Amino acid sequence: MNQPIELQRDYWDAWNTAFRERRISDVSLDQKRWVLRWLDGLGRTDLNILEVGCGAGWLCPSLKTFGRVTATDLSTEVLTRASVRVPDVRFIAGDFMALDFTEGGYDAVVSLEVLSHVSDHAAFVAKIARLLRPGGLLILATQNRPVLERYNTVAPTEPGQLRRWFDRGELAELLAPYFAVRELRTMTPMANKGPMRLVAGHQARRAMRLISGRAVERALGAAGFGWTLMALAEKR
Repeated sequence: MNQPIELQRDYWDAWNTAFRERRISDVSLDQKRWVLRWLDGLGRTDLNILEVGCGAGWLCPSLKTFGRVTATDLSTEVLTRASVRVPDVRFIAGDFMALDFTEGGYDAVVSLEVLSHVSDHAAFVAKIARLLRPGGLLILATQNRPVLERYNTVAPTEPGQLRRWFDRGELAELLAPYFAVRELRTMTPMANKGPMRLVAGHQARRAMRLISGRAVERALGAAGFGWTLMALAEKR
C-alpha cells in the first residue's frame, strides 16, 4: 500500500533521529565495509558520487575519500543536522523520484536499504541508471527476503513506512534491464527465531566471532543466509 510522501518523510525523520543518529548497527557496518572495498577497487579519488537514502549522513565522511559527494534523503530535519556535521557534502532533502539531478552526471550511486521502502521499484532503478554515466557503478543493499521471512520476527510496518523485500532472483531481475551485475552476495546472518538462532542469533554471533573471527558469518553469508542482499552493478 502506498503512503503519502509527507507521512513517509515524518516516519523517517523520527526513525533516523531515534536510531541512526545514535548508533550504527552491525548490518550497516558490514554494508559500509563492502561499499568502501568496492570503491577502493576503482583506485580513484575524483569520483562524483550520489548517495540515495543517506539517512543521517553517517556514510558520507567515508565516501568523501573517493571524491565529491551529493547525498539525498526524505528526512529534512535529519539532513539539516547532517549538513552541520559534514559541511563539505551537498545534502538535498526531498523525494528522490521528484528531485532533479544531472542525468549521466555520476560515476557511482550508493543506496543502502532504500529499495524496499519505495513505491515503484522499477522506476527507482531506472532513475538511478539515468543518473549514472555509461559504465558507472551502482552499489545497492537491501533486505534479503527469505532470511527475514523464515528466520526473523520483524515488527509490522508503521504509518509512513513502505516495505517490500527481495530475494536474489528478484533483485537480479530488477537490475537486469539497465545493469550488468558484477557481484551479488548476502552478508550479516541474523536470526531471532527457529534453529538458525543457534548460529545467527545475536549472542551466538558474538560467541562465534570469539572462536573463529568472522569465518562462520562469511560462510553463512556465502550460503545465502545473510540479512543483507548486496549488489555491485555496472551500467550497461
